[in-house]
Amino acid sequence: MRRARPGDVPRGSGGIAHARRAVGEERALTSVGAGPDFGDAEGSQETGAESGTHAEERVLSKLWHITLSVSGAEAPLKEVRRGLEQLAHDHPFLLTSRYANDHAEIRYWEEARDLHDAAAVALRLWGEHRSSAKLPPWEIVGLEVIDRQTYHQRRAEGYGPLPAAPAGVHPF
Repeated sequence: MRRARPGDVPRGSGGIAHARRAVGEERALTSVGAGPDFGDAEGSQETGAESGTHAEERVLSKLWHITLSVSGAEAPLKEVRRGLEQLAHDHPFLLTSRYANDHAEIRYWEEARDLHDAAAVALRLWGEHRSSAKLPPWEIVGLEVIDRQTYHQRRAEGYGPLPAAPAGVHPF
């Protein structure tokens, strides 16, 4: 499996030209053939020839910078580090993790339609990977979700989360 960052050009495109999105440009998401029961709240989904201009509408996704903080009972540092390294392997867009024996902070980019979707995915991350990555049974104690523009604005003004370089898993 190839790890990639948001906006990377896919390898092995089979002769199809792929262009990189410009900074801040949003990517359009398209539906994958939802059935008749998956329309809007009023059930007015259009199909086939009836679709008109609505078929051309697309939901745009954005990049969201996520900072997830977890804490709990003390755990051996080696186990915490190994679990976070496995999480980074399982979740390819993980930028950086910082950890101590009783808390950790995970930062990464998430692609989602809106803040609600990005936050929902972030809130599931720790629990969904807890057993597979053998993460400590800690609870989420903090979540920050900001859009790409806000992230870059904060960086330009000299405050906000530091750039994730070096990427990886590091002690506090």
